[in-house]
Amino acid sequence: MGLVTLAPPSPAGTAMDALAALVADGDVVVLSGAGLSTDSGIPDYRGVTGSLRRHTPMTYQTFTRDPRGRHRYWARSFVGWRQIREAQPNDGHRAVAALQAAALLGGVITQNVDGLHQAGGASDVVELHGGLDRTVCLGCGDVADRAGLDDRLRAVNPDFGPRVEEINPDGDAELPDELLDGFVMVDCLACGGGPLKPDVVFFGETVPRDRVDGCFARVEGAGSLLVLGSSLTVMSGYRFVLHAAKLGIPVAIVNVGPTRGDAKADVRVDAPLGEVLPALAARLCG
Repeated sequence: MGLVTLAPPSPAGTAMDALAALVADGDVVVLSGAGLSTDSGIPDYRGVTGSLRRHTPMTYQTFTRDPRGRHRYWARSFVGWRQIREAQPNDGHRAVAALQAAALLGGVITQNVDGLHQAGGASDVVELHGGLDRTVCLGCGDVADRAGLDDRLRAVNPDFGPRVEEINPDGDAELPDELLDGFVMVDCLACGGGPLKPDVVFFGETVPRDRVDGCFARVEGAGSLLVLGSSLTVMSGYRFVLHAAKLGIPVAIVNVGPTRGDAKADVRVDAPLGEVLPALAARLCG
């Protein structure tokens, strides 16, 4: 299939027809990125709402080696988590679930850490970069529910932090430095001393090998790979596009703006996911 592209604003015409034909064949594996969650109020890193223009994401090295940096992250995350927790799946998430329920989509590989695919009804979701709804102890390895940590933090920080209107994709909020010293962090309940980390892969951290291998296996068994809302700038997601292209598996990309994988795409739709995915689901599931 030759490359078919579509420019905004209308998710109709040749590229939409090509996308519908590809998905109608079934056995589609989805690779989703932050662009799918922007309609739920969670900004992406590099797109229209891109937070990288104003925010340096937490790195694994800073979090593990710099106690002050770790304290700063948790203070901001304590405030930002409220908005992540309250975020609701949007029409794009629900459309993915509908296509999956119609047996057109197989599993979902998501680079997102917000849990909105599952909240929107999708199943068989691999969280490539983990999930903000869990914590892991760097001392003993205990994995715990984030809600429990939030209850504990609220108890020791009853008056900390303003309500913020904007968060970052990794769940933390911008706060003035002068507020950070007033935040109290708690330790792991299981071992009583280990520092806690959100169960997500930070910048500079390696995705667990077994998780990556499982995703490669999904791509290898797919009829096609559908990329939704990712610029594919980092190799973490782009490697699956390269793998599919190498195996001759068709690749479709739906994203606003250019992506690193455009040259590998058989179908390229440059239009909002909130328009494209509901239209696709209505066309194929109605």
